[in-house]
Amino acid sequence: MKTKAQYIERLGKMNRNLYTNGEKIDRLDERQQGAINVMGLTYDAAWDPASKDLCTATSHLTGETINRFNHIHQTPEDLHKKQDMTRYLCNKVGACIQRCMGTDASNAINAVSFEAQKSPDAKTAYYDNWLKWLERFQKEDLVASCAQTDVKGERLKRPAEQTDPDVYVHVVEERSDGIIVRGSKVHISEASISDEILVVPNRALRKGEEAYALSFAVPSDYEGVKQVVHFHNARKREHFMKPMETGYTDSYVIFDNCFVPWERVFVCGETIHGGIVALLFALFHRHSYSGCKPAMLDFVVGLAALAAEINGIEKTQHVREMLSELIMTGELGYAAGYTASDMGKPEVYIPNMGFVPYGPGSCIPNSIYCNVGRCLSGEAVFREQEILCNIAGGLPATFPYENDLKNPETRALLEKYLNRNPKIPIEEQIQFWLTFIDFGLSGSAGSMTYGAYHGGGSPIMEQIAITSQYDIESKKDIVRAIAGMAPRNK
Repeated sequence: MKTKAQYIERLGKMNRNLYTNGEKIDRLDERQQGAINVMGLTYDAAWDPASKDLCTATSHLTGETINRFNHIHQTPEDLHKKQDMTRYLCNKVGACIQRCMGTDASNAINAVSFEAQKSPDAKTAYYDNWLKWLERFQKEDLVASCAQTDVKGERLKRPAEQTDPDVYVHVVEERSDGIIVRGSKVHISEASISDEILVVPNRALRKGEEAYALSFAVPSDYEGVKQVVHFHNARKREHFMKPMETGYTDSYVIFDNCFVPWERVFVCGETIHGGIVALLFALFHRHSYSGCKPAMLDFVVGLAALAAEINGIEKTQHVREMLSELIMTGELGYAAGYTASDMGKPEVYIPNMGFVPYGPGSCIPNSIYCNVGRCLSGEAVFREQEILCNIAGGLPATFPYENDLKNPETRALLEKYLNRNPKIPIEEQIQFWLTFIDFGLSGSAGSMTYGAYHGGGSPIMEQIAITSQYDIESKKDIVRAIAGMAPRNK
């Protein structure tokens, strides 16, 4: 395993292929520091005696101790620990811990490459390629991002129907030594601070869309890859400092006639498996949300409860009702994820076939409960902001600037008129409101809320998965029997 310092040292040696606001930057740019700090926690926690058991695992390939973020889940217990690790670490920063995308993509590709290699038309040894990549991923303790979301162009057209074929990442040429890839993946979290980019399809695919059935890995600073980066950082503070500066990034990852050698290709042209890897990444990522969304609700409950205490309204009925709503959303999301872990099996849902064995025996969480938990918590993010707004009142929207709070001419007056609870030191009240503003009213707050709503799939996608995979007919049978109706023909 590596340390945070070794991870940062790696980033400093990478090629410059990051662009932002008209500039070309390196990976240790000041605007990336908050995100690097958050990612660094995933390294620190693996060495911390208090969290080492939760944040490390035993590699099924080598038997060595590895960071759990690089692990392939072998049992329901592994899924439980991944969920609890995610909640634990997100509670350290009050936001996303950033590293789960690579975990979720690697678990999806592990299963799909195994099945794709069985195809008589397989273009390379997909699973063998994958195991070589995975062993290095684990041994070197690398960070991987997952590039799934395509630009998608004309939204009512399928990939092969697009006016511009590049709006979905696809193969433009096959060669004896590899493939040439073109297209762009967008909104890709932490690609700018990752070592590797894992690419998977965006959707189910069908005959005629073989060029889009594609999964591979490239270094994030690879030739033929450009990243246009967007930063999500809170307002810089000068006086009321936080224990740790945090932040997030996402990238437009552009593959500009990018050559990918066959040994880094895990699916290429197998439309059934391309569709399944898209589904499985979404499934594993929705399972990760059953750790991070409850953690975010922990933070929101804390914000709401402290705002109510500072405002002196913590015992009112309407505040209690709103707090209970937040608590129920978070814990139901966690319970759904825990159940998905407990029911995990090496199987996947295939339309018209139901759940079938799939992959080399690694553990896949139950789809229904992953989607239920993600949908419940994903739909709630704007309601959470509404509750915070309701309890806090208008103060956060017009809060004084830091320099006014320190200016000798205005400091005492502002402290006098900002003080809402004489039992809480005014300095702590100010620290609280600045943190509240970071979460709900800063330049990054809106984009983070959008990301929480859409990340892992918008609620409509979870609803489609739930209704298409749930055995609704068996529920009709219950009613038929109780009502005295004739059984359905099976």
